[in-house]
Amino acid sequence: MQRRPFILSSLCGLLMNQTTAGGFADGKDRLAAAAEILERSVKGGQVRAAVIVARVGENRIERAYGSAELASAFLLGSISKPICMTALMSLFDQGVFQLTDPVQKYLPEFKGDGRERVTVQHLLTHVSGLPDQLPNNAELRKGHASLSAFVEAAVQVPLGFEPGTQYEYSSMAILLAAEIAQRLSGINFLKLVDEKVFQPLGMKHSAIGVGRLGIEATVPVQTGRAAIEAGGGDPTAKLWDWNSRYWRELGAPWGGVHASASDVAKFLDAFVHINDQFLSAATAKLMIRNHNPSSLVPRGLGFALGPLISKNCHATAFGHTGSTGTIAFLDTSRDTSCVVLTSLPGQALRPHPRELAGECL
Repeated sequence: MQRRPFILSSLCGLLMNQTTAGGFADGKDRLAAAAEILERSVKGGQVRAAVIVARVGENRIERAYGSAELASAFLLGSISKPICMTALMSLFDQGVFQLTDPVQKYLPEFKGDGRERVTVQHLLTHVSGLPDQLPNNAELRKGHASLSAFVEAAVQVPLGFEPGTQYEYSSMAILLAAEIAQRLSGINFLKLVDEKVFQPLGMKHSAIGVGRLGIEATVPVQTGRAAIEAGGGDPTAKLWDWNSRYWRELGAPWGGVHASASDVAKFLDAFVHINDQFLSAATAKLMIRNHNPSSLVPRGLGFALGPLISKNCHATAFGHTGSTGTIAFLDTSRDTSCVVLTSLPGQALRPHPRELAGECL
């Protein structure tokens, strides 16, 4: 299993060296190399399903491999975060809240031990002090807990540091931001995402949870090497892991969106080519710029930025990766966009084919 990643990495490395040295590796070459990495990873048995939708300048590629089709909906993992936070920011567009508002203003039960100093912006930029996963995450999932049960636990979990002073990636912060959106709008959050994101952008092969798609239309994850919090290594986790009916239908704002690669590409593109039915230009730009101090990891509002997405990305690139084996970014400085969705969990292989494909672009 270790020789194939080395070969794939060498393929991409050779291409990038040629680009630097001779300048002849154009957009078509880079796209072809990214596609070949995915094709080889499927033929070699590492990945069961993969789709790439990518663009370099005017050159574009859309290909599906293994058991996937171009319209197949993959569990996006954390690419769900910017999608879901866009639904919240549609309310910001309407003047319903401000980023500097304390979370406690909208979640009055979020109080004590410094919680009154946590703002909505802190939640969206991962500097709130909230943890990534709850200490009792596995127990909640084993018990098929509702999102409201996760919220109840998240508002009580101790903060790890003074808000705004440190960076700690936090799925629970995104959950509370989604809860704020639900309370402010008076609309079930799953429906809100559909109304504010999927419908305006024509994302017909997307849903938070399974929605209109149905479980049979989604691509199973190769859960044998999944993340621990998703049941990896637990033989009893089949009733609550990434492939379970429970998790597929839950619609976790931090990782429960299903979408096709072309739909994810539409989502990214909407932040550059403004659709007034989606977000205002000002709010779209606000979401994809850094809001953290220079001493902390740069983050947009729900978005990851720059080389932390893919090592060749410019600082102004925006997108996200997902632990289910996905990557998506748009780099305006290099006129490049990339969406790679695979069924192989992100931690299952280093380097992962999604990473290698992204680094070719």
